[in-house]
Amino acid sequence: TEYVVGPLPTPAYHRDVTVRRYGGKVPYHRRPVTSKEYMDINVLIQQELQKAPRFLATCCESDGTDLTILTTAPRGFKSGDRATWFVLFHSVAGSGYYLSPVGLEVLVDHRDLHVSRWHLRQVFYNGQYFASVGDLEEAFVANLLEVVRIQKPRAESVLGSMRPRHQPGSPAPLHYEPQGPRYSVRDNRVTFQGWSITFGMSPNSGPRFFDIRYRGERIVYELSLQEALALYGSNCPGGMSTRYLDGSFGIGRFAYELVRGLDCPYTATYVDRHYLVESNTPKTNQNSLCIFEHDAALPLRRHFSDSQSLYYGGLRKTTLVIRAISTLINYDYIWDFMFHGSGAVEVRVHATGYISTSFLHGQGTDYGSRVGPHTLGTMHLHHMHYKVDLDVDGRSGCLCVLLRFTGGCGSEGFPCCFTGQLNSLESQDMGYKLMEEPWSMQNTIERLYLRRKRLEREDEAAFPLNAPMPRYLSFASPNSNKWGHPRSYRIQITSFAGEHLPTSSPMERAISWGRYQLAVTRRKEEEPTSTSIYNQNDPWTPTVAFADFINNETITNEDLVAWISVGFLHVPHAEDVPNTVTVGNGVGFLLRPYNYFDEDPSVDSPDGIYFSSEQDPGTCGANPLACPAPACAPYLPPFRYGGFLNL
Repeated sequence: TEYVVGPLPTPAYHRDVTVRRYGGKVPYHRRPVTSKEYMDINVLIQQELQKAPRFLATCCESDGTDLTILTTAPRGFKSGDRATWFVLFHSVAGSGYYLSPVGLEVLVDHRDLHVSRWHLRQVFYNGQYFASVGDLEEAFVANLLEVVRIQKPRAESVLGSMRPRHQPGSPAPLHYEPQGPRYSVRDNRVTFQGWSITFGMSPNSGPRFFDIRYRGERIVYELSLQEALALYGSNCPGGMSTRYLDGSFGIGRFAYELVRGLDCPYTATYVDRHYLVESNTPKTNQNSLCIFEHDAALPLRRHFSDSQSLYYGGLRKTTLVIRAISTLINYDYIWDFMFHGSGAVEVRVHATGYISTSFLHGQGTDYGSRVGPHTLGTMHLHHMHYKVDLDVDGRSGCLCVLLRFTGGCGSEGFPCCFTGQLNSLESQDMGYKLMEEPWSMQNTIERLYLRRKRLEREDEAAFPLNAPMPRYLSFASPNSNKWGHPRSYRIQITSFAGEHLPTSSPMERAISWGRYQLAVTRRKEEEPTSTSIYNQNDPWTPTVAFADFINNETITNEDLVAWISVGFLHVPHAEDVPNTVTVGNGVGFLLRPYNYFDEDPSVDSPDGIYFSSEQDPGTCGANPLACPAPACAPYLPPFRYGGFLNL
């Protein structure tokens, strides 16, 4: 059951909003797994492992107490199931255990509300299935089991250790602001060179931003991460059945403290985030979001004129970055939201951390790569979904709000309506037309021309994953710029997504947002998110099915939302040990002004550079680059880290 309480900070009322939000009650079996539930499962598994002492001693140099379990999800094959495969690994102090599977996996049925009735339904080892741990032990004693002997990892030689192998070298380059930050942070709003952004963090879905304005005009009403999917393949039961929906675990909840000078620049501004999950009191992830101005060491624009007049003009590319990093079991996702001087918004995600692995047996390399003596790096997809509620300059419409967080329209002092900009979706692409050259008619020429189209309905604006899509797609205003073109913002996606789960899968509707690289729908208060935290444990009857949002409604001059999927296929390789690197493992999208302005707005930047052949570029008056900041070390606050204190 979901309740809304308010007003904050001293609540005086509470309301059950479950039916209003989901159209009915939510069955209890859909609930996320809590820490207490995992603890009880671990106790059960440890008790069961004691029934196979000789097997464990032989296979793993273990008595079971030094083995670590890793959950999979979803938990069954039909609604109401709550049976989870747990993969067992050698526990490795000070290093990631994810690379040390021992070949043993157990299926735990934990559906019953009485913990005493939980039980192991199946046991898997090295390609064989058993009804119980006792049966596994009997097969071992009877010499009916092929056992792979694995030595207990030693700290000095453990696979995947992140301990440095060399002494520190000379210091790396340091990012700093000579005269302090050029941005301003007040509460949860940051301003920077014409930008104004309200930022936040959902414990479930992670980073989210509201009321993004540039030069006083709202560009985006809401920009928010919705979900992160990791879908695996393996010839072991745990790996082959894993489809993690990270929102159910808590993308924002597990965004821990950032390490100053590595996760973000040393002098960045660090912000605490708070959440209320599995506790009677709020928890704080201190310094878990950072804000900084980034020098890309790349011109935003430049030109060197070597004909007629001789001059150089340019502008360095500096960007405001808001970043959080979520550790979701083995993977670390770096969420970046960047705001450029050209009026563009850039969203990127990088994946790092440990790969998930299976025990290497049989035809395991059909599902990944061998990365250790007995370790299979399992292939998987990373797909992320974002909501982008663009409000591109246009005629305002009054939309009645179904106030989920109050008693309804007009109650508790909230107005019944808000103003949303009315936009249309326009596409542009190229074509060639064979024609006679007009100046002689003796030859032909393939003339490049522009194909323009306004997309009228939602079905037209739902672009299947990995299918051809118009190269230019823009949210267009009914208003024009100085040159007669609709004021627009273009959506530009960079993604290398793998194939979506077949629609014939009984759980596909729970992740049906993944069918589309881009889908544009009419904005509705009853469609606030593309998924639900309840989809993970009952994907067969999803609480929210994004596919239902697309019902061919008109999208011309309406308040529109873009839903964007990005991702990549990851086939692990030796260089993923100890960790996957961020290089080449980043995807995202841009929101770029397209005829929104009359010229590039960065012309008003105070950072512009121009000098001609008739000037002395070595003087400060002609060229600010000639007068760098004094060569003295900046003030650096003492290094502190409290990320381990509130786990």
